[in-house]
Amino acid sequence: MTENLDSLPLSDRLAREIRNLLISGELPAGQRLSEAAFSERFDVSRNSLREAFRLLTKAGLLRHEANRGVFVAVPTIATILDIYRVRRMVECGALRQSWPRHSAVTSMREAVEVAKIRREALDWVGVGSANMSFHESVVDLADSTRLSDFYERIAAELRLGFGLLANPEQLHAPFVELNDKIVKLVEEGMADDAAREMEIYLNLSERTVLKSLERHGE
Repeated sequence: MTENLDSLPLSDRLAREIRNLLISGELPAGQRLSEAAFSERFDVSRNSLREAFRLLTKAGLLRHEANRGVFVAVPTIATILDIYRVRRMVECGALRQSWPRHSAVTSMREAVEVAKIRREALDWVGVGSANMSFHESVVDLADSTRLSDFYERIAAELRLGFGLLANPEQLHAPFVELNDKIVKLVEEGMADDAAREMEIYLNLSERTVLKSLERHGE
């Protein structure tokens, strides 16, 4: 549930597209971004691309290094702690007010089923992408375009943290069944139980990501 991209300036649309690449896991933390390659990829001028890079740098998703270029940001422990604080407030709150026939519940179920298929194929990047879709759908339960747009921004930072895991299976595999459990509770009209399960889920996920960051910094 996001605003119409066609109504945005070109630089904002480019920033949104690059952000989506971060969310999908295509651009890992620490990667250098080539102006020439991205200008060609999106068929835009370097000036427009630089403005998009500036917007993403301001949002904390990219960093500029003098005489070296633009790089995908590496999340800090403080960033991850803040993201999970926000996630507990937003996702648990959205689940508490959920109702079984909301269209986002269908999207949650579809994301779980995609994750199961990707898990069977041992495609952990695909599982991660399905997991991100699941949580975006959870936020959509709140019926707030602004909240869903805000969540997209922090989802990109979150995916960068996921990308630092040496073993992505360790993060993603356990949460497929937990997602399934949460959506079943919503489908059965047990909104408060679903919110409690999500809080347990997020606490476990936070600990896993923080451990990976600690190892990355060693």
